[in-house]
Amino acid sequence: MNTNNTSSPIPAFGLGTFRLKGQVVIDSVKNALAVGYRVIDTAQIYGNEAEVGQAIAESGVARKDLFITTKIWTDNYAKDKLVPSLKESLAKLRTDHVDLTLIHWPSPGNAVPVAEFMGALAEAKAQGLTKHIGVSNFNIALMKEAIAAVGAQNIATNQVELHPYLQNRKVAEFAKSQGIRITSYMTLAYGKVIADPVIEAIAKAHGATTAQVVLAWAMQLGYAVIPSSTKRANLEGNLKAQQLKLTDADMAQMAALERNERLTDPAGLSPAWD
Repeated sequence: MNTNNTSSPIPAFGLGTFRLKGQVVIDSVKNALAVGYRVIDTAQIYGNEAEVGQAIAESGVARKDLFITTKIWTDNYAKDKLVPSLKESLAKLRTDHVDLTLIHWPSPGNAVPVAEFMGALAEAKAQGLTKHIGVSNFNIALMKEAIAAVGAQNIATNQVELHPYLQNRKVAEFAKSQGIRITSYMTLAYGKVIADPVIEAIAKAHGATTAQVVLAWAMQLGYAVIPSSTKRANLEGNLKAQQLKLTDADMAQMAALERNERLTDPAGLSPAWD
């Protein structure tokens, strides 16, 4: 069953740049754009926005053909800081707007209230600095606060850790009920799931790679994915996941892999997970 929300402004497939720095991220983005990627996901805290901007500029791909996402860091949530920080990001990315801007993590200790930073994000959208806004690493309670602040129709996505070993169903179901698309990060669980025997068997049956199976699984559930890679062959392989269609039996086997194995849970940043 394919439950892709076709009305969602969030493309189903893109390139992540987490943990990639310097020439490594420049090469990754350039290779990705060369093989057909058009969606690039970065963040202020990644420290690579300028390199991503350079890679895009040197790629020759027109800005209108790209979908660029960045994320505001916790230090910049106050209403007098958020817009200026986004303008700095735009300068680094060499563009006058991004397509999507996310709040990266909940404000530590609720130092800046959800209503304040969502209001500032909505203001950034009103100024034309970003086409869409959303959140990342939000639990259900925080999503409810964000919805109360700006309306569900103004929250394009909640980007969360989601992979076969952590399927995050409560958050995903709530988001879907509100028309908010889930973007899955770490869909391959740092590579842990690509050696899973169940996934290996499904991949063999389809003549696909295990990475393709996992990415296709997430997209068939209606989630957007942003896998990263530094190898051109893997970038090309991941891209082909968009053509892979899993059977209902495959999907059921994948669903059974859930084991609540969370890999990203930074103290002081993480909310109380659902």
